[in-house]
Amino acid sequence: MDEWVIRLIEGGGYWGIAFLMVLENLVPPIPSELIMGVAGVALARGTMAFTPVLLAGTAGCTLGNYILFLIADRLGYERLKPLVDRWGRWLTMEWHDVERAGKFFRRHGHWVVFVMRFMPMFRTMISVPAGLSHMKHVRFLLYTAAGAAVWNTLLLMGGQWLGRRFSEAAAWIGWVTLALAAATVAWYLWRVISWKPTR
Repeated sequence: MDEWVIRLIEGGGYWGIAFLMVLENLVPPIPSELIMGVAGVALARGTMAFTPVLLAGTAGCTLGNYILFLIADRLGYERLKPLVDRWGRWLTMEWHDVERAGKFFRRHGHWVVFVMRFMPMFRTMISVPAGLSHMKHVRFLLYTAAGAAVWNTLLLMGGQWLGRRFSEAAAWIGWVTLALAAATVAWYLWRVISWKPTR
């Protein structure tokens, strides 16, 4: 997968980065660590510029999260409940899990959208309770863009640092990311197999 991402980034440039970052939020597992990490290697090689890469990555991340937010905002709790009741095993959750996430979001405020951008397992899914709670669209976009900008900056700087010191940095980033993706899939399958409803 790392070679495909590298070719797409090199061929598509900044638009390719934005496109991949949209997909990263909608079609896992295309992790942002791989996308922005490889873009950081491109920065170290001098084939891309920092600010356009950061803007493209942040715009793509914000758009992908906003799509999930809009779906949840339009769906609402009432329409979501039958889906969770029917597909709970595959979602590895029950309706009380959705209610608990919604209460957590409302209790701790909208800053959760910003903070969750730094947590790999939750930075995309936080868009769902935000949408279900009908958070103000402009506020959601601002918090999402701010958190994504900080996260992408860290990833770019890390990839750039690796690219300056190791000629095989892009391949290393790819292999590490693939290992993390495999671990995530294994964790999900274990959840599906071992999941039991409380009722």
